[in-house]
Amino acid sequence: MANTIVTIGRQFGSNGRIIGEKLAEIMGVKCYDKQLIKEAAKQSGMWEDFLDNMDEKPSNSFLYSVVMDPYSYMSFENGQNFGMNINQKAFMATYDTIKNIADRESCVIIGRCSNYVLREYENVLSVFIYAPLDVRIDTVMKRFNLTEKQARDQISKEDKARAAYFNFYTSYKWGKNESYDILIDSSRLGPDGTAQLIADIAKRI
Repeated sequence: MANTIVTIGRQFGSNGRIIGEKLAEIMGVKCYDKQLIKEAAKQSGMWEDFLDNMDEKPSNSFLYSVVMDPYSYMSFENGQNFGMNINQKAFMATYDTIKNIADRESCVIIGRCSNYVLREYENVLSVFIYAPLDVRIDTVMKRFNLTEKQARDQISKEDKARAAYFNFYTSYKWGKNESYDILIDSSRLGPDGTAQLIADIAKRI
């Protein structure tokens, strides 16, 4: 029987990570978030700090320019550009780690284009967690002790980086309904209720 995997994409401040952790507890499996970086470093031999710096964001001006103008260079799927080599190696380290984890165990995986990486696997439920901006601002203000403006700016920065990373390395679009099985507004049921809802759905795949 194939392992059951739930992948979670999320807007910053939507409590996606917390929901993923609660979901893993309900399912009795591991939740992989930053742990993916440690595993990827161990499996690839690349420095953990380097992979962490590249994690889910365009990590330098070159990558950012490619993301903003994708027709200027060959994409990851269509060919390899010399200047992108180190970025692609970092992505592939995470890519391979996600597949290795999915092959060996049922789990919950947060972000890292995992829904795309596992798109051909059976028993994978891909979820995107979102919430109204005002709710996310309030969450980020409280969690990081920020002003409203600081929280708003941080949300914009994080969401743009996640979208840029996801849209560059996949043929999907970050946060769009056609890229996921289900999209859930976490403000409706809260972290506990949202996690339980996803667990109930996962039982049916």
